[in-house]
Amino acid sequence: MLSNQGFDMWADDYDKSVNAADEDDMYPFAGYKELMNNIYNTIMKMPPCKILDIGIGTGTLSTKLYESGNEITGIDFSDKMLEITKNKMPKAKLIQFDFTKGLPHEINGEKFDFIVSTYALHHLTDDEKIVFIKSLLNHVTEAGSIIIGDVSFLNKDEMTKCQELSGDEWDDEEFYFVFSEIKNELESVCDPVYHQISHCAGIMEIKVRGK
Repeated sequence: MLSNQGFDMWADDYDKSVNAADEDDMYPFAGYKELMNNIYNTIMKMPPCKILDIGIGTGTLSTKLYESGNEITGIDFSDKMLEITKNKMPKAKLIQFDFTKGLPHEINGEKFDFIVSTYALHHLTDDEKIVFIKSLLNHVTEAGSIIIGDVSFLNKDEMTKCQELSGDEWDDEEFYFVFSEIKNELESVCDPVYHQISHCAGIMEIKVRGK
């Protein structure tokens, strides 16, 4: 697993490496642009929103949302990536924090129309994902939702297929979303819906039950 120093070193070339993998339809970023466009279009159906981006990285998604008049708060543990993001979004609220330790105190009591996270939460185990997602429900407005785009699969069979296809490129240190494995636990408190984008990427949208 990369440390924050590792992400700092990767920051300058991150967007290039992601785009290259997407164009070649290669794990782990096959479907990246379609996934990002899907989330962007979902949010843009609403009037300008208040958005929390967890693991904002270099701001690929949130920059477009920011330019369209949305208010952005971003969390990331890489100083270098936040520097890049700040240059793109000078008025955004950016917080350096390791979300594997929870949520920063700066957002205590705040609610957001959308909470998004793309290609970040696979650093959490399944149990940690469930606890973290449940904590996010307290920060979503009545009409809002949590949208997670990541390396993910509908079930274990689909993940195994991808792992076999990826060979030595497969990263055993990540904890990828398998929707069927966490669906029941999440359904006790919210309504999760999953949509597969590519052979290794998908989007989960979560609303508090009753919304």
